[in-house]
Amino acid sequence: MKKFHITRLLKVPDRSFFLFGPRGVGKTTWLRKVLSGASFFDLLDPSLYLELSQKPGILEAMVGDLPEDSWVVIDEIQKIPDLLDEVHRLMETRGWRFALCGSSARKLRRGGVNLLGGRAVTRNLDAFAYKELGNAFDAEFSLQWGFLPYVQLDRENAPDILNSYVNTYIKEEIREESIVRSLPPFLRFVSIAGQLNGQLVNGQNISREAAVPRSSVDVYFSILEDTLLGHFLPAYRPNVKVREQTHPKFYWFDPGVARAAAGLLFDPIDRLWKGMALENMIYHELRVYNHTQNKNRAIFFYRTGSGVEIDFVIETQKWQRTSKAHIVCLEVKMAEKWDRKWERPMRSLGKSGRIHVEKMIGIYTGKRAYHFDGIDVLPVEDFLERLYQGDVF
Repeated sequence: MKKFHITRLLKVPDRSFFLFGPRGVGKTTWLRKVLSGASFFDLLDPSLYLELSQKPGILEAMVGDLPEDSWVVIDEIQKIPDLLDEVHRLMETRGWRFALCGSSARKLRRGGVNLLGGRAVTRNLDAFAYKELGNAFDAEFSLQWGFLPYVQLDRENAPDILNSYVNTYIKEEIREESIVRSLPPFLRFVSIAGQLNGQLVNGQNISREAAVPRSSVDVYFSILEDTLLGHFLPAYRPNVKVREQTHPKFYWFDPGVARAAAGLLFDPIDRLWKGMALENMIYHELRVYNHTQNKNRAIFFYRTGSGVEIDFVIETQKWQRTSKAHIVCLEVKMAEKWDRKWERPMRSLGKSGRIHVEKMIGIYTGKRAYHFDGIDVLPVEDFLERLYQGDVF
């Protein structure tokens, strides 16, 4: 396939920052492009890792006599968490700005290390998004194989790339965490979690199916979350007069990686799987837009005890004593024709009186846009275009 150039949506902050993201999404490539003049230290280099792990204080001499506000990039910072003490000192004494990159925040968050006391903001880089791909965006391909840069830039070899990703990257990442005593039980869990992409998390059922202790399920999910391989989508609880679902859903960061984790790369995927992949795609785009455009809005799903569900609820204004919460509701369907009955949960929530529903949007795989008494029904690409134009939230 002919290669194409991708411009990422993420912008460089004007101050020091942590950059997190799953392996293989292009963090190092992005940093080398946007901070091309920076001093660059890659802790995957064995000799550099050994020297800095033994003598963190030598970093200043390695950087040299740079002026104030110069950029210094440290890639794979989670490999030497103690190096952050030296980074902190150099930020104070030399006035240098640091870009600190990693594929896991687990060791940093849980190791009691110096997180720079608010002196560095946090940015996340994800797999490619619709707006970044532009004319190269192919919804059908992305539903099946996902948005990883390696996959999008070499589409003919997508199955082999994804297979390698799960069997190599994930195993390496987990070994790096040094928290799983035995890899086979974790890999059984990963397979089950892949099959449950976009579904409610029931720890007891997963424990039984994966043949692992119930307590291990929580640990394993936390590993996937901390290594940024997946995200919990919490349930929205507007306190209307119905019993609401409280268990979260779990989405992998990429539908192609979810397919690989489930062991389905070399099998045809059915319509039910494609429906989950479509939800996964929309959630991916919502997260990328939310972060890169500094919206910082909370995203949920909504489900009552009777099974009435809304796929995504974006809270655009929180409840206060003098004002209602404001939300946008999205319903996603893998269907060529829109069925008006799919609107009922959104309309019902909008009539509850306890919250203000700003917008109700149906997203489907048909070709025609509709407007039905307060609800916009949009083809997938129409919705994504409106999202990045700022017309959704």
